[in-house]
Amino acid sequence: MDDSLCICGSGTMGSGIAQAAAGHGIPVILYDLNPEMLSRASIQIENDLQNQVARNRIRDTEKKEILQRIHFTGSISECKAGIILEAIVEKEEAKAALFAGLEKINSATTLFASNTSSLSIKKISEQTPFPERIIGMHFFNPATRMKLVEIIKTDHTREADIQRIRQLASRMGKTAVICKDAPGFIVNHVARPFYLEALRLAEMEIADMKTIDQLVESAGFKMGPFHLMDLIGNDINYTVSCSLYDALGKPGRLKPSILQELKVKQGELGRKTGRGWFGY
Repeated sequence: MDDSLCICGSGTMGSGIAQAAAGHGIPVILYDLNPEMLSRASIQIENDLQNQVARNRIRDTEKKEILQRIHFTGSISECKAGIILEAIVEKEEAKAALFAGLEKINSATTLFASNTSSLSIKKISEQTPFPERIIGMHFFNPATRMKLVEIIKTDHTREADIQRIRQLASRMGKTAVICKDAPGFIVNHVARPFYLEALRLAEMEIADMKTIDQLVESAGFKMGPFHLMDLIGNDINYTVSCSLYDALGKPGRLKPSILQELKVKQGELGRKTGRGWFGY
C-alpha cells in the first residue's frame, strides 16, 4: 500500500505537519495555491530548524536532510500520494471540493484525511462520491511538538484505513487516539469549558487575563487559557467554539465569548499577528 504523503495548505498547521513528517524521515509534498504562503512556510520551517541546530537538538546535516524531504509546490497536479491530508480553510464545501478534484488525479487506493478541528468528517465525506475514503486526522498546534493526533472515523470508514492513518501517526512519532465523528471530537469538546469559563471570568471582571493564567499555571498547567488561545490563534479558537455551540443546539454554557469575537474582528489573533490577549 502506498503511504506517501501530500499536505494541502501551507499555513501554521499544514507547514507544521509537513515539518513533523519530514523530521521523522517521511518525504512530503506541501501544496498551496498561494505562492506567498508557500514562501512563508519555507522560511518558517527553515528558521525553526535553525533554532534547533542552535540549541544542539539536531545537527546541521539533519536540518538539510529534513528540508530536502519537503517538496514545496503551487501546482495541484503534483498532489499525488497514497495519503492526502488537507489543512485548508475551515469550510466543509472547500474541503470536499478539494478532495473531489484530487481524487481524479490519484489512484483508487488514495486515502483523504482532514485536519479539521471541529467540522463533521461525515458531512465532508458525503459531499463526495467516495465517502469511505475520507477520514479525520486532527493534529494539535504546534504540530512539530504536540504528540497527540485524533483519528476520526465515520459510519463509512474502513478498519484498514484507520490502521493506515494510525501507522502514519506512529511513523511521525505521534500518539493516536480513535474517536467517532462528533462535535469537537474529544479534545475540543473537553477543552471548551477551559477557555469559555476563563473568558467569562474576564468578562465579569473577576480577574484579568494575566492573573487567570498565573492561577491556572500554578495548579500545574504548562500554559494558561489566554496564552494557549494566543498560541492556537483566536480566530481558530473562536471558530471552534462557534462550531461546537451550533452543533450542540446552542447551550448557554457553550456560548462563545464576545471578548474573543472582538479580538478576531480587530485582527488580534495571537502570536501569529504579534498581538492577542498579550503582546509578542
